Amino acid sequence: MIDENGFRANVGMVVCNQQGQLLWAKRVGNSTAWQFPQGGIKQGETPKQALYRELKEEVGLSPDDVTVLAQTNDWLTYHLPKQFQRKNTTPLCIGQKQQWFLLLLESDDSAIELIPEDPKAEREFIEWCWVDYWYPVKQIISFKKDVYQQFLSEFEATHIARFS
Repeated sequence: MIDENGFRANVGMVVCNQQGQLLWAKRVGNSTAWQFPQGGIKQGETPKQALYRELKEEVGLSPDDVTVLAQTNDWLTYHLPKQFQRKNTTPLCIGQKQQWFLLLLESDDSAIELIPEDPKAEREFIEWCWVDYWYPVKQIISFKKDVYQQFLSEFEATHIARFS
């Protein structure tokens, strides 16, 4: 779903393990591109429905594998650099507006599965690891840096209360 301003509706997922570390995933096709899982919201879907669908598609986790600890209060937006905009789409997508969720992994690490169940589905990630809380802000591609700073700042009190 692309809104009237050119932003694609999206959900982002920050998955924490029981020690408070965050799941950080390496994208397919780019040896340096790591990020949190995220994905588009389909027509008629709520952000929470999209969260659970994308969580399953991208990292193999079901609703029973996680607990939602927090959600961003507002939509967070970023603009895509011109070279990443798909010029042949109507309407033109100039960026993303996102609802972010902080999730606690209740299952073992073995529940994380990067190969989609649906053989026709496109694989998003090829590798993952656990990282410290603020590590992603230093590593994420520059045009997403402000959004990462925003949602991690918003989630920080919840994270500290849960893991300190």
